[in-house]
Amino acid sequence: MNINYLCPHCNGYIALNDCLIFSVRTPDSKFGLISLHPQLGNYMVSKNPKFSYKEGDELDFYCPICHTELASGVHRKLAKVIMIDEEGNHFEVLFSRVAGEKSTYKIIGETMEIFGDDSAEYLDFINLTTIF
Repeated sequence: MNINYLCPHCNGYIALNDCLIFSVRTPDSKFGLISLHPQLGNYMVSKNPKFSYKEGDELDFYCPICHTELASGVHRKLAKVIMIDEEGNHFEVLFSRVAGEKSTYKIIGETMEIFGDDSAEYLDFINLTTIF
């Protein structure tokens, strides 16, 4: 994988074997690890079958290295990581913390690319130039 993802707090690498690894807490305070596909717009999730949550649950995402919550600061329902592309450009990537919601935003400077059927949900909070 030529694209890498970092924790915005410790700058630790959170991508492994073409997956983004997160520690997650459910609304009823159960913890587990989940992996997300690193391709923006691909919403495939893997987790232990014993770790369960419902669609629509707001999940808390944590760095698996420093254990800091990955809250975005833009909206309480968005998490944030850093993406480094093949040319070494750094982007903020915001994604929905709501299970089953497909909203992802790739931001550099004042421009943003959006991904997912539910991405219109938070556009008013991000307020940048959108690239479609």
